[in-house]
Amino acid sequence: MKQLVHKLYARGELSKDELVYLLGHMDIETRKELYRFARMRREQAYGDKVYMRGLIEFSSYCRQNCLYCGLRAGNRAAERYRLSPREILECCREGYELGFRTFVLQSGEDPWYTTDLLATLIRDIKSEFPDAAITLSIGEREEGTYRLLFESGADRFLMRHETASRRLYQSLHPSMSFDHRRQCLETLLAIGYQVGAGFMVGLPGQTVEDLAEDMKYLKSLNPDMIGIGPFIPHDHTPLGDAKAGSLEDTLVMVALARLYLPHALIPATTALGSLNPEGREMALKVGANVVMPNLSPIFVRKKYALYNNKICTGDESAQCRHCLELRIGAAGFSVDMGRGDSLKAVGTRRHA
Repeated sequence: MKQLVHKLYARGELSKDELVYLLGHMDIETRKELYRFARMRREQAYGDKVYMRGLIEFSSYCRQNCLYCGLRAGNRAAERYRLSPREILECCREGYELGFRTFVLQSGEDPWYTTDLLATLIRDIKSEFPDAAITLSIGEREEGTYRLLFESGADRFLMRHETASRRLYQSLHPSMSFDHRRQCLETLLAIGYQVGAGFMVGLPGQTVEDLAEDMKYLKSLNPDMIGIGPFIPHDHTPLGDAKAGSLEDTLVMVALARLYLPHALIPATTALGSLNPEGREMALKVGANVVMPNLSPIFVRKKYALYNNKICTGDESAQCRHCLELRIGAAGFSVDMGRGDSLKAVGTRRHA
């Protein structure tokens, strides 16, 4: 088993059969070796830096009906809200004063925010904060919308592919298309965004073959960012009674992602911190290098309920940043408040 980990470290990938075998026979000693190599690779690429992004969850409305998500259109119990462009800009101002130089604007798929409204908002943010990066996480839109938002100043786009298994994707996303999701990611890359993909670990019906396929897909897509989190059920969804994904299984996939794509930015997700109080620190120690404290107004945070028992819904923005900075330092890392572009993006600019 350790030989497979050594091979992965040396070559940057395994065959699907090798990866399936590794995932299916993962023991404690193999995990330790995997984590050690993943941290080494991350240190070679990014040193001890952890990039801090300011997350603004600006709308809990969503037109989609994903079976696992608390924001799904079919959840009649959800408390919905929308932040106005003025409120979003105020969150950016507060974040900028706290030192943030990347703002992540995230929402459900909410068509109330038209292309023109979003483009104007992005231009206003860039006009006031020209040295800050803007990351969008707003789901599937038309190619023309993606282009205009990029031209207006958006730098990055996060959109998890959720699962590379067509079977699993179609069973979990009744209102969506597996092929269209992938086409959106390809389009975003072609336009010039720094792109983030990713998936959940522990989905009902997910197999080790599915997880191996996720790594194979990410290797071929070659994104700038990879978001990997555990599946955590939400009470008011069809999967509300399902078993959550495990912390350890998620950490294994984070470590594999670091070895497969050394240049990638990999968040230590809030969902990991929701499973275990030290979940985010554990992810940093196995290859992750991004955290995203919440800059959303406190009065909306509990309403952006993707899953049960989400943490950090009651902290002021300054508390979020200060708390995470202390925890990152205690875990042996240093905080970087800059834009924190991926090594892939930095390399592309150097050779342009």
